[in-house]
Amino acid sequence: MSTPTAAPPAPLVLFARGTIARLALWPALRVAVAENWGGPPATSAQKQTWLASVLVDAFEPALISSSSSPDPTPASPTPTPVSTPATEAPDADYVALTLLQVLEDEFDAVLEDGSADTVAQEIVGLYGSIARGEPAAEARVREWEARAETWRGKKVQVQEVVGSEEEWESEEDEEDEEGEGEEAPQLRDAGAEARSRPEPVVDEDGFTLVQGKGKGRAPR
Repeated sequence: MSTPTAAPPAPLVLFARGTIARLALWPALRVAVAENWGGPPATSAQKQTWLASVLVDAFEPALISSSSSPDPTPASPTPTPVSTPATEAPDADYVALTLLQVLEDEFDAVLEDGSADTVAQEIVGLYGSIARGEPAAEARVREWEARAETWRGKKVQVQEVVGSEEEWESEEDEEDEEGEGEEAPQLRDAGAEARSRPEPVVDEDGFTLVQGKGKGRAPR
């Protein structure tokens, strides 16, 4: 007979909910998933879920440590050895680096708008609020979840930079511009520059045809 698995601590569950919701609100990740930059639709969505699990796993030891409430009056208090450091949560720099690395490795996109820092700071801030047992933590998570549900299926305004030369914005309804502080992400497709440059075409006279801007040819 199998032993039932213990339910995860409530603080960890709340943090996981908040992390999932906050990532769902991140325009850069929403674009990457919606445009299937991480592969087929199911694969891209799975990568978003996987990213949330990576962050939750990174914070789990610190959350479990902070949620443990030792007996305030133990019969035989045992001092903590100096050589054993307290469990520390990842900082905002670690979280931001993780976000950027996953976007580049899994979605082939380079983010250049600084929004990863904002997301990282808010996730770390949520951890601190939960670790301190603040009632506002659950209210914040509920707010993020409500906004994520509202934005589900909506398109995101994008500025994509191909190499260092081209920049464009996708068509977007004006009503979707109310991003509550979320600006259009600036994403650079790491492989788009090579794909966007056509191979030179040489005519029978030995001239290279110039493509893209009208008709013409230039000597080789």
